[in-house]
Amino acid sequence: MTRVKMQRSLEQRYAIRFCAKLGKSGSETLQLLRTAYGDAAVLSSAQVFRWNKTFKDGRDSVEDEQRAWRPSTSRNENNVARVEAVLDRDRRLNVRLIAEELGLSKTDVHQIITEDLHMRKICAKLVPKNL
Repeated sequence: MTRVKMQRSLEQRYAIRFCAKLGKSGSETLQLLRTAYGDAAVLSSAQVFRWNKTFKDGRDSVEDEQRAWRPSTSRNENNVARVEAVLDRDRRLNVRLIAEELGLSKTDVHQIITEDLHMRKICAKLVPKNL
């Protein structure tokens, strides 16, 4: 989420907390948010109902709670080196085959090839972009 959307989301959570303290229902809160923010409303109706219930149940903080899961990407130096080694061995492999061989997602392999190794496909071979 971009910084502007994060700020807008926090602002709308404060509004939801205020409505919950006034005893407004989720539907009333949603209607007020849509009236106040119009198309700039960031939160979905499901999120508004969930936050409204959470605030009515006694939560005061509008900040997100810490999440304990692994990072969403496998783009690290080790995996970049592994992809590069596979490409050095055979440049005719496609992204799907490299991903299967290394046990990575196709998206991560594609990003490693294009953004980290600066390569693109020409005539069924992956070559450096500056050629």
